[in-house]
Amino acid sequence: MAGNGKINRRLMVSGVASVLTAPSILWAQETPSNIPEPVVRRNISSFALHEWQDHFDGLGKGILLSDTVTRVLQHWTADGEMRIYPTSVPMTDELTRRGYTEVVEKRENPSWAPTPSMRERNPEWPAIIKGGDPANPLGTRALYLSWQYYRIHGTQDTRKIGRRSSNGCIGLFNEQIEEVYARAPVGTQVKLV
Repeated sequence: MAGNGKINRRLMVSGVASVLTAPSILWAQETPSNIPEPVVRRNISSFALHEWQDHFDGLGKGILLSDTVTRVLQHWTADGEMRIYPTSVPMTDELTRRGYTEVVEKRENPSWAPTPSMRERNPEWPAIIKGGDPANPLGTRALYLSWQYYRIHGTQDTRKIGRRSSNGCIGLFNEQIEEVYARAPVGTQVKLV
């Protein structure tokens, strides 16, 4: 009997091992028609992509379209290649500016200075933070827009991405603003919706 127990256990272990190593055999079997198919839930995106043609007459030097509701930046290059980036957006509607503008300047490791209204709300803030400082809220790159004080820039605080957390700007992860910066020349068209 002792010998038969060892053989039975070996057969059982080898049987389980073959089922685990060959799951395609199990999955290939047909489900009987009286058993309902399992419900498959799919992760559906929470935003709809925009078509640039709905907002601009042509690609020009490229397009940056920032959706402040879904917190996504779409970037089309002049040749029509499009990429998508998650963003931070302004904390309140009062700080949010919407409409058309363009990239008028680009800076690597930009310095940051609070706007007059920021200084009024937060007098303890420093007058300036030099570029490259880990406390600099503009991150490693900034695209300056034709609207005074508004930027599309990186951030050192990655917790802000995907949230209403800025004082008016659109923020991206540093790695992603560096990509956008390299692909978006001065003159790139911008729209915030």
